[in-house]
Amino acid sequence: MRIGIALFEQVTALDAVGPYEVLQRLPGAEVCFLGHRKGEIRTDNGFLGLTVDYAFDEVPSPEIVLIPGGFGTRALVDDAAILDWIRSAHETSRFTTSVCTGSLLLGAAGVLEGLSATTHFAARQLLAKYGATPSDERVVEEGKVITAAGVSSGIDMALLLAERLTDATTAKALQLGIEYDPQPPHDAGALHKVDAFVLMRLQELANDKK
Repeated sequence: MRIGIALFEQVTALDAVGPYEVLQRLPGAEVCFLGHRKGEIRTDNGFLGLTVDYAFDEVPSPEIVLIPGGFGTRALVDDAAILDWIRSAHETSRFTTSVCTGSLLLGAAGVLEGLSATTHFAARQLLAKYGATPSDERVVEEGKVITAAGVSSGIDMALLLAERLTDATTAKALQLGIEYDPQPPHDAGALHKVDAFVLMRLQELANDKK
């Protein structure tokens, strides 16, 4: 079972690596990191490098398509190479998935037309531009299309996908294997759980990174 995870400049690392840590443990799984060309790309903070092992045209029909998000998706919504690959791969995939703003690339490729979908809260309303109904759910499953909200939700999506590909017991075993038992010190992981001061601080932190 080939799992194609797209990589590109300014991808968010956890969007790709979080699901990878779940899915690479599936029986018979072969994870392929795909991109426009082989070699290293830099994540959205510029410090961490990830390696593209296959060009898109080398893995045209993976069983699982996974599109992560990150600042780099902004430029790719008009990029023919990745959008054509998504469209073509989606035709034969068992599941087509995204994390964070990766769903905008699914939308730009026409995959989300008429479906509910989610993404990072800061980009959620952009989904409507592509004919999707924006959802504030952490993971949205629409047939073989599964979208996840921001960054860490990719792990949740991958565990759901693992269950769909195998069974609940296997998915639970994978969750135990990575000891995924979130117990954050603050209950601040969703927009409706924070006040204006937290949101303002997030915006300041984001501006500092630009």
